[in-house]
Amino acid sequence: MSRRDLLERAGRALFVLAGCVLPVATPSPLAQGSTVGRPNVVFILIDDLGWRDVGCYGNTIYQTPHVDRLAGQGMRFTDGYAACNCCSPTRASIMSGKYPARLRLTDWIPGSHFPWTQLRPPDWTKYLPLEEVTIAEALKAAGYATGHVGKWHLGGDPYLPEAQGFDFNFGGCASGAPGSYFFPYRIPAIQDGAPGEFLTERLTDEALKFIEANRSRPFFLYLSHYTVHRPLQAKKDVVANYLAKGRPAVGATNATFAAMVESMDASVGRVIAKLEELGIDDRTVVFFMSDNGGLARKIQGPPRLKQAKHCVASTSNAPLREGKGSPYEGGIREPWIVKWPGVVRPGSTCSVPVTSVDFYPTILEMAGAQGDPDHSVDGVSIVPLLKETGGLRREALYWHYPHYNVTGEAGVRPHGIVRSGRYKLIEFYEEGRAELYDLENDVGEKHDLAPQMPEKVESLRKMLHQWLESVDAQMPVPNPDYDPAVAEEIYSWWRSLPTR
Repeated sequence: MSRRDLLERAGRALFVLAGCVLPVATPSPLAQGSTVGRPNVVFILIDDLGWRDVGCYGNTIYQTPHVDRLAGQGMRFTDGYAACNCCSPTRASIMSGKYPARLRLTDWIPGSHFPWTQLRPPDWTKYLPLEEVTIAEALKAAGYATGHVGKWHLGGDPYLPEAQGFDFNFGGCASGAPGSYFFPYRIPAIQDGAPGEFLTERLTDEALKFIEANRSRPFFLYLSHYTVHRPLQAKKDVVANYLAKGRPAVGATNATFAAMVESMDASVGRVIAKLEELGIDDRTVVFFMSDNGGLARKIQGPPRLKQAKHCVASTSNAPLREGKGSPYEGGIREPWIVKWPGVVRPGSTCSVPVTSVDFYPTILEMAGAQGDPDHSVDGVSIVPLLKETGGLRREALYWHYPHYNVTGEAGVRPHGIVRSGRYKLIEFYEEGRAELYDLENDVGEKHDLAPQMPEKVESLRKMLHQWLESVDAQMPVPNPDYDPAVAEEIYSWWRSLPTR
């Protein structure tokens, strides 16, 4: 009998024996138990949505009433992070509860190749290994129906959602972005549709069908939107509304992106409305976040950078520095919302740093699911924060990105990050240079404190190096084809580009 078979049998037994889930002082349908005994879980993941791209995080241009309402019904995290500055590693961290460095899945799939760089990235893993017990597999073993709708981007066949614990998959494949947001989408996993059909709405339709079909049993829905990733395309009537405003789009680069955000928000509203219509909203936990920061730098690349020629800025993450691909806050800090009826105090906020590896143990605790005893995770359950009964026993958060990327400031270079309390250290692997920021007083990372605080730099650097060793992180190596002249040409050009 395989390990997963054993896990499923144990989960069925636990499901039968469980009487309720995480009772709290204030009685509620969720706390007291219900016909299914366990909460449903809806996880909504948006692609390339920046920290300031929704109203409840301070945006005054984009219309996001449904996300704002969700925050008003749940807890909004001010310091919620993605485990990476780009998509695939963060998605893998959600599925596994492990840091991308431990998984050796450390870049977007398939990544970029720059032959002239000083360092050569390691031979990293370009799929989520089947040996990993995903959150879908753990919940399925506990009696949950599991559904995946939208973007997967964690490998093609044989690493698709159907092989990773999902009973139902619509739209999930190796593709990282649609060819078009209007049918035909040029997504291999979506072959049917009607002319003019809009992808964000179609994915929402499929998500609602899954909810309807599984209304009488506990379910886990992973609604992973392709939006608001480029190509920048939106419904004409929604775009027209923003063009008609006739005022400077502070925090927005164009009306099309604003319209994409609004359509994303409408999807969230439809999902919540369906839960309410079916009378199951009071026993459904809803998570909302983005996989990395908003794309904030316009790059149309010199001829030698063919990968970058279609990469255009989408939004602004101000007051955060930079955006997608960057080690700065604009690249990794995300909108992070959890609605847990009867448990989370409506309209509450939390400033404790949390990251996407924390979802796995949190969801298992919420569901009363045992999980695989042989599957260790890097994340910690944030249930004490959600209940406001305590803090987290964790010294720091970590990131490892042994790659080059064209979307960040001056070209992103291989680096590691540690955040401990108010301080954040970035170490760039090319020359070992470190930058230090006090995020409590300088969220925009404008003032590098490394020269004034060498002892703090060394203590955090030591923590980072110990962590890298503990997860057996793959490090970049010297590149025998390094061309300093070409590298400086590209970096000089990068530095000349505007950032929103």
